[in-house]
Amino acid sequence: MKKFAMAAVAAAALSAGVAQAYTVGTYSNGFVVPNVVHNGDADTTAVGIVNQTGNTVPVFWTFFDANSNHVTDGCFPMTNKDFEPFVWSQQSGNGLSGVRGYLVFAVGANTANTSAATACNVAAATAGAAANGQIGASAFQVTTGTQDVAYVPVIDGPLNLVSGSDLTILGPNSLLSVGGARAVGATASALIPPQTPNPSFSMRYAIDNTANAGLETRIVVWSTGDQRGTHTVNMYDAAQNRKSVNFALAEAELSFFNPETIPGRPANFGDGFIEWAPMSAEPADYPGTSGQSLFFLGGSVFTYSVINMPAFGAIQSILGTHN
Repeated sequence: MKKFAMAAVAAAALSAGVAQAYTVGTYSNGFVVPNVVHNGDADTTAVGIVNQTGNTVPVFWTFFDANSNHVTDGCFPMTNKDFEPFVWSQQSGNGLSGVRGYLVFAVGANTANTSAATACNVAAATAGAAANGQIGASAFQVTTGTQDVAYVPVIDGPLNLVSGSDLTILGPNSLLSVGGARAVGATASALIPPQTPNPSFSMRYAIDNTANAGLETRIVVWSTGDQRGTHTVNMYDAAQNRKSVNFALAEAELSFFNPETIPGRPANFGDGFIEWAPMSAEPADYPGTSGQSLFFLGGSVFTYSVINMPAFGAIQSILGTHN
């Protein structure tokens, strides 16, 4: 257990400065916070945004549920060099306590003459403004009861939106891909230079066979396509032992699942990783129309693990690595 915990801390520390297909910490026309939830001000996702565009810009945001349904949205102006704190429990509105989803932030139309008073006019809500926006962000899950401030990865843009999208009414099919996530399928093949269309993700876990207590892991899988279904994968422990198992992604674009509950997992598989190649095949139990899933159409995928480590008294977030 301690062996894994130390490795997890080291991996998390190194990930901030290592170049890979995931990109974080850059400026673009927008970004995605892939895992957002609040249970009041004492347990909430908090986002910090910086504007380096050179202009005053409107920042339009949309909250989608785990199945990518539009739930609520808003807009705020940012002057050049501005920092904006965005606390989800204070922005969400009524009825969203305990509802998990994701946030998309996008820069609207702006010029050197844009003012804070008029920036968020509906006329500025055009996705075509993408070329004139340089914002960046960081995010955390703040839980005051346990004094935890857990890192939430922010997926950098550029945001690839359907041409002509209105940023005030984004829907489940508006966001085609995100530059900071791993391209898969047709999306990867179309890039210059092309990326491998069928990458493999290694998703870390550390568990102790005690349900919802002690050493716990939740794996976050976010995508721009419909990822639902049961996936057959190889699961490895820390001694290179392998077991073929299945895990289910119940939600279309954001799943937050517990590897401890995977059927058939050997009891002594307490730490290691799950190897997942999402484009290998459409799941046999995919509940949508065959050919319309992520596994045929392609898009962007992003994974990370949230590990509660009692030995350190903290929650650690670790990016899922990929080829």
